Amino acid sequence: MMSLHDNRRWKPRLLECEIPASNPKSLQISKPKKVNLRPHFLLLKFAFLPGFKYPVAKTGLPLWMLGLDADRLRADLNRLLAFLFHQGILDEQYLQLQQLQDESSPNFVSEVVNIYFHESEKLLRNLRSLLMDREFSDYDKMGIHLNQFIGSSSSIGAKRVRNVCVAFRAASDQNNRAGCLRALELLEHEYCILKNKLHELFQIEQQRLLAAGVRYPMLN
Repeated sequence: MMSLHDNRRWKPRLLECEIPASNPKSLQISKPKKVNLRPHFLLLKFAFLPGFKYPVAKTGLPLWMLGLDADRLRADLNRLLAFLFHQGILDEQYLQLQQLQDESSPNFVSEVVNIYFHESEKLLRNLRSLLMDREFSDYDKMGIHLNQFIGSSSSIGAKRVRNVCVAFRAASDQNNRAGCLRALELLEHEYCILKNKLHELFQIEQQRLLAAGVRYPMLN
């Protein structure tokens, strides 16, 4: 990505806008022009730069960091959540987890999920280690690991991961090593999808909170 201050190879397409100082989120971007600033209005300049997804303010900050894009981020968050529910990656238990989050614990969901990730990766390592042992025969121990995985996945609403764990446990109960190996590969795949999507969800949520929390000083 080019530096914001490297103007040797390109010229940014500058846009100007007026926003009421009393309501800085009512942004209207116009074509490049000379603006006669009215009383109680702020003048902001933006550039659409190569390699940047969002308009960049004259300060060099992405537009959402100025608090002007909280609504779009909220919409992105809702669309991603809807996708995760539609695909069965999450279920209603995740919404119940969200209801436990409040101003006194604003990071509650992400903290619980990060603990889940830490514990799940240990369980995945243990399961793979068991199955890679040529002398493996302790299906009871494997069942214990899978019961832990099923319980923790259910507690955060990780529906597809939980369902794969249930099928994995059924293969383990039948001492079906080939079935267990196939289930482990699918479990690792589903876990990876879940982890990537939840990281994306938390990143959007952090950006939204940052954007919504920005306050603008009055200009003299």
